[in-house]
Order: sequence, then C-alpha cells, then structure tokens
Amino acid sequence: MNMNVSAARFDTGRGLTEDELHKLAPSVFAVEAHSSRSERFAPIPTIEILRNLGKEGFQVVGAKQSVARMDDRRLFTKHLLRLRRMDNQEQYRVGDTVCEMLLKNANDGSSAYDLLAGLFRIKCLNGMVAQTGTIDTVKVRHSGDVMGKVIEGTYRVLDEAQKALVAPAEWSRQQLVKEERDAFAASAHVLRFADADGDVTTPVKPDQLLIPRRHDDFAWDLWTTFNTIQENTIKGGLTAVGLDANGRRRRTTTREVKGIDQDVRLNKALWVIAERMAQIKTAA
Repeated sequence: MNMNVSAARFDTGRGLTEDELHKLAPSVFAVEAHSSRSERFAPIPTIEILRNLGKEGFQVVGAKQSVARMDDRRLFTKHLLRLRRMDNQEQYRVGDTVCEMLLKNANDGSSAYDLLAGLFRIKCLNGMVAQTGTIDTVKVRHSGDVMGKVIEGTYRVLDEAQKALVAPAEWSRQQLVKEERDAFAASAHVLRFADADGDVTTPVKPDQLLIPRRHDDFAWDLWTTFNTIQENTIKGGLTAVGLDANGRRRRTTTREVKGIDQDVRLNKALWVIAERMAQIKTAA
C-alpha cells in the first residue's frame, strides 16, 4: 500500500523520535482542542496514545499531516501515522510482509480517532489498509469517555491485527485468469478516476493499472495482482494521450494520491475487492 507517509527504514531497527515526528506532523502533539470546537468536543492527544503504545513495543515508523487551510489549525489538524512493533527482534527480508497499525486523528474536528490494521511489503513499498471480517477498526468520536474507548479499542485491534498476514500466503496461491485480472483493474479504474456521477473521462486505461513497476511483480496470482494495481492506483505516474476541451491532443500523467482520506478510502476499497475475489476463488 503506499500510504504515502514518510517512513523509517526496515534495517534501522528504530522508529521516529519525538523530535523527528514533530517536524513531520506537529498536530500529533496537540493536547487541547482547536478554538473552533465546542465544550462538548473532547480532545484525544495522539502523543499520549503513542507513548502508551510505546510501552507495548510499538513505534512510529511513518507520519504525514494534512495541509491546513488556516494557519491556526496547523497544530491541531488531521494526521496519519504508521506504527510497527519493534520489540520482537524479528529479522525481515525483502519481499516479507509485516503488520502495522495505521492511526488517524485530529483535534480540530476534521477527523475522528481511527485505528486500522495495515500490511506493508518490505522495500517494494506496497501495502494496504486491511478492513476485513477478522480485522477490527476502532473509530472514536471526540465526545464522552474518549480515552477509555481509545485504549480499549486499540488493544482489541492489536490482538486481531496479525490475522491480516494470512492474505499474502493465501492469495499468492490463487492464480487469476485474464478476465479476472481485467475485472479487478476495471473496478480499481472506476474507484480512482470516476467523478461524483460515476463518469470516467481520463485517457488512462484500466489495463495500465496491471503493468508491473518491478521485475518481481510479473506474476498472475491474486496477491501480486493486488499489489500492482494498488501501487499504480495510489502512486500515480501513469501517462496517456487524450483530447483537451478544444479537441487538441494532450498528454496526461496521473498524480499521486496524497490526501489522507482518499488514500485510506481507496486502500480499503481495493482490499475489499481482492478479499471478495479470494473468497470466490476459494469457493470455486
């Protein structure tokens, strides 16, 4: 999945320091709500959650923050963090898939506290947000006993998150025929490029989403196909030639998905498509 968050290397054995995190996402350190919030709004200090998770061996390995339209929201706005367990001394290799937690929060009203399970494929820079029947997602509104709900829900997700790791092994054994790959790419194409009415006008074709970016991804199994489509959908860089409003030929290059909400939404949707396809293949 490219979650598009600045990340620590897998071979460093450490996460981001608080000083490094403050440079990447200063709103993580907000302990109060933005002045625009009412008294009913209960702030959730992300830094307190991170320090508690640090006691369980989890460290932040990636961070990004939304661009605030108003300068006074910069220290309170939406941020997305990747957390990985660093206390198990496990040695990872290129191509391995590891489980991570994805934490989204804001104290200006732009986001609820949201914790999801995610997978990250080492060095290939592919990954996903995994929302399945066995992977919990914690979403807590900024009202009531927020800290109690956050702590309880967080540990529930941590207990369930490792179940996402069955996907790489199981999906790698499921070979897709051309029609199945084309259907997957067509669905992803609509998800990525359709407007509010469901119309797609980009000259980029669905089959471009199936073109691998690296030698190891020249395979037709579900896991590899998913990762290829996911990377092409999120990372951008696909080119095509179409016509502008005046009928003149114009080259188009797709942009990287950088918005936090769009990133998470696309990753969730692509995961659901792959999961349902895996279920159909198993039943068949």
